[in-house]
Amino acid sequence: MQTGIVMFLLDVSELVELALLLVAVGAVAGFLAGVFGIGGGAILVPVLYECFRIADVPLQVRMPLCVGTSLAIIIPTSIRSYRAHFQRGAVDMAIIRAWWIPIVIGVAAGSVVARFAPERLFKIVFVGVAYAAAARLLLVRATWKFGDDLPTGLWMRVYGFGVGILSTLMGIGGGLFSNLLMTFYGRPIHQAVATSSALAVLISILGAAGYVYAGWPVAAHYPGVAALQPPFALGYVSLIGAMLVMPTSLMTAPLGVRAAHAMSPRRLEVAFGCYLFLVGSRFALSLASGG
Repeated sequence: MQTGIVMFLLDVSELVELALLLVAVGAVAGFLAGVFGIGGGAILVPVLYECFRIADVPLQVRMPLCVGTSLAIIIPTSIRSYRAHFQRGAVDMAIIRAWWIPIVIGVAAGSVVARFAPERLFKIVFVGVAYAAAARLLLVRATWKFGDDLPTGLWMRVYGFGVGILSTLMGIGGGLFSNLLMTFYGRPIHQAVATSSALAVLISILGAAGYVYAGWPVAAHYPGVAALQPPFALGYVSLIGAMLVMPTSLMTAPLGVRAAHAMSPRRLEVAFGCYLFLVGSRFALSLASGG
C-alpha cells in the first residue's frame, strides 16, 4: 500500500487553518487585482507555495502547481477587475488589439516550458522580474523612459510575446509587465493598470489551460499525493485551492479598483513597488536556502 495520501495525513486543525488562509488570501488577492491590475497572482503564488508546503506537496512540482492554480484563480477576478476599469473608460483597447496575438503565442510557449522546466526556474523568473519592477517603481524618475509612446510593428509584437511567456511562468496575469512597459513609454499609471486588467483576462484563461496540459503527467509520478490527483487537481491546477480563493477574490476586486482611482499616481507606484520587493524577497530567500 502507498505510504498514504498526504493530504489526508494532515489533522483537522491543519486543514481548517489552510482553508481559512486560502479564503483570506483570496480577499487580499482580489483587492490587489483591482488596485494594481495584476490579477492578484503576485500574492497568490507566495501564499499558495506556503500552503502546498504545509500539505507536503513535493518540492519538484510545488512551484508550477502554485503558478497554474494562481492563473486559474485569476480568471474570474481579472474579468471582474477589467469590467470595473472598462466602465471608467480607462482601458486602451488599441494596445489590446496590438498585443493579443503575440500574447497568445507567448502563453503557449510558456506552457511548453512549464512542462519541462526545473522548479527553480519559476522562482528565478519571479525574483528577477519582481526586483527589477520594484526598482523601477520605487526609484522612478520622469526621465526614465524608453520613448514618448509605445512602438509599432516588430517591437510591439516582441513586447506582447514577452508579456505572455513571462506572465505564464510567474502566474501573475501579465499586469506587472504591461504596467511597466506602458509607464516606460509615458502612459499614466492608472491607464496602465486598467489596460493590464484586460490583458490578465486573456493570459489567465490560456495560461491555466496550458498548466493543465503541462502537469497532466505529474499525477502518475506522485500517486500518494492527493493534492495532485483528480478530483483535487487537474494537471498543475489545484481545484481545491481555486474553489476556496475565488469567492472572496471576486468580492473584493471592485473595492481595489475604487482604491486605485482614489490614489495619486506616485502613491500607487510606491505601493506597488514595495509589495513586489517583499514577495520577490520571499523567493530569493527560498533560492538561497535551497528550499
